[in-house]
Amino acid sequence: MYKNYIFDLYGTLVDINTNEYKYSLWKNMAMIYTMGGAAYTPAELKKSYSRLLQEAISRVPSDQYTTHPEPQISFVFERLFTEKGVPCDSAAAAAMGRTFRALSIKYIRLYAGVHELFDAIHAHGGKAYLLSNAQRIFTEPEIRMLGIYDEFEDVMISSDEGCAKPDIRFYQRILQKHGLKPEESIMIGNDYITDIRGSYEAGMDSLYLHTNISPEIKGELLAKYQIMSGSLTEAAAALFPDMN
Repeated sequence: MYKNYIFDLYGTLVDINTNEYKYSLWKNMAMIYTMGGAAYTPAELKKSYSRLLQEAISRVPSDQYTTHPEPQISFVFERLFTEKGVPCDSAAAAAMGRTFRALSIKYIRLYAGVHELFDAIHAHGGKAYLLSNAQRIFTEPEIRMLGIYDEFEDVMISSDEGCAKPDIRFYQRILQKHGLKPEESIMIGNDYITDIRGSYEAGMDSLYLHTNISPEIKGELLAKYQIMSGSLTEAAAALFPDMN
């Protein structure tokens, strides 16, 4: 039995559907920016957003990552103002980011069995951690809204660290930060590369969940446990057979 349960978020615990390509998103965001004094057409805003996102990625210091740099997207929302000569502080940039995220979401919800799995972990004296490829300004409000923020000992998000799974540095940082032993830890995720291969290379076991938003498996699946139904109830049964 493991002491530490390190979770992916989207596609593992949270079922989410977003669309950043729909015209209505860029139309509404352009209107919001224009109301704030930074005039954009929807097409201009989308083009500037893409350019600034690439700039943000290029600005991540090379010593922060090995293979997968992760920027702070709040930089983009701030620069969309300042490039038009409109001052913008970090709070305003974060608020624009949350607005963008909310407008892009079709739905967001927990998968069935999330709370029961956390209950099983805690009942067995385990600790849960989050290791997510995500943006803090999006993800922290979402997991608070969904009522699972306090289930985790720590919430580590790639935008804070400058690197993303499967970059081994991201795994090493959570292990080192909390003094976790790889052999006492298991990664639980729905992506056979970012979650499973990444944790394997960091010396950890893993549990793979094949959910509705898992990418197609095109290589070896290196997970110790494979729950192809995506069921968190089955995952709990595999991890804690004494509860069956």
